[in-house]
Order: sequence, then C-alpha cells, then structure tokens
Amino acid sequence: METVGYRRFREGVQACVPTMMGYLGIGFAAGVVEKGVGLSLWQIAALSLLVYAGSGQFIICGLLALNAPIPSIIVTVFLVNFRHLLMSLSVTSYFRGKGLWQTIGIGSLLTDESYGVLTTALQAGHKVSVAWCHGLNVAAYLVWLVANILGGLFGQFLTDPARFGLDFALTAMFLGLWLFQVELPLKKRTSQSVRILFAVVVTLVVGMRLFSGEIAVIAATLVGCMVGLLTEGGVQ
Repeated sequence: METVGYRRFREGVQACVPTMMGYLGIGFAAGVVEKGVGLSLWQIAALSLLVYAGSGQFIICGLLALNAPIPSIIVTVFLVNFRHLLMSLSVTSYFRGKGLWQTIGIGSLLTDESYGVLTTALQAGHKVSVAWCHGLNVAAYLVWLVANILGGLFGQFLTDPARFGLDFALTAMFLGLWLFQVELPLKKRTSQSVRILFAVVVTLVVGMRLFSGEIAVIAATLVGCMVGLLTEGGVQ
C-alpha cells in the first residue's frame, strides 16, 4: 500500500504534466541554442541543473556568443530572475512549520510555471502538501534537464527550432496556465476580474503604440495590480 506522502507526491507529478509537455519543447530549443554556442553535453547538463531558468539560459547563450565578461553575465541573469526570490518568499507562508530544508527545497526548484500551478491549486482550495510541491517541482526539473540534453544531442540536425514551432511552446504553455488561473476568479469575482482584464488590455494596447513592447507589458502588469488592489476592498 502506498503511503500518504507518496500519493501526494504522485498527485504533484500529475499536476505538472501540462508544464512538462511545454518544457519538452522549450528545453529542447534551449539545448539546440546551447550546443550552437559551443557548449558540450556536460556543460549543457550543468547549466540546466544549476541555473534551471529558461530565460536565464537563453541570456547566457546570447552573452556568450557576444563574448561578454562573466561578471556581466552573472549580474544580468540575477536581475532577470530576481522574481524567483519574490515568488519563493510568497510561497513560504503556506508552509510555515514544515522545516527549513523542506521550504528551501520547494523554493529552490520553483519556476514561473510551477508557481502558476501551485497558486491555482491554492486558489481552488486544494490542500497542498510539501510532498505535492516536491512532486510538482522535481518532475519539471528532471524533464527540463532531459529536454536540454536531447536538444544538445540532436542540435546539429536541427539548427532552426522555429521551423517546428518549438519557439511557440513557451507562449502556448503560459496561455494555458493563464487560462487556468483566471477561470476561478472569473467565476467568484466576475466584476473585479473584468475590470482588471479591461485595464490590462487597454494599457497594453496604448503602451505598445507609445513605447516598446517590453515597457508596455510592465506598465500593463502594474496597472492590473493597482486596479486589483483598489477594487479588492469594494469586493469584500
């Protein structure tokens, strides 16, 4: 008979299946790019294990191709992935009293996608355990490692991942996670959710006409947060 901890771990792995499917495509593309800048298989594996960040690994490859100095690469990757520290801090409040090493283990392997799955489960009222989080995180971690290695192995035969739609894998995965996250708020807090979405869309459209796409996305995110905070009191 399986223990409760193992069952929760397996449920976490099952919750990670959509993320794993996306990681196969993105990780493979990352492996192709890493191989293209001259990294060996063991270096690709080490990069995937130690950095474990799609955006960070693509940035590292781009800067390596430009012969950028190591300190500038480290600082750039740190700034780009600083959000992971904030996400990890927000998650620790749900696991108080579970032990320092348990929370460090959860926070260390947390990604944008696994954080989205976790917060969606919490919003839905599911009882999320430490074992469930480990199943979610470890499954994504291992799939990312394998996908990067496969990309490095077959990178010489696939020099343009975009031809096979692998560049769209990240967009498709985030779209799926976003739909899961807004489904519950739209049902429970329809009025507030519609206001937030309207504010975000308007800010994004106007911002892209006046500024760059990157600035427009940041502005839309901030406006959405502001509208959410301002309307929260009225909803309650």
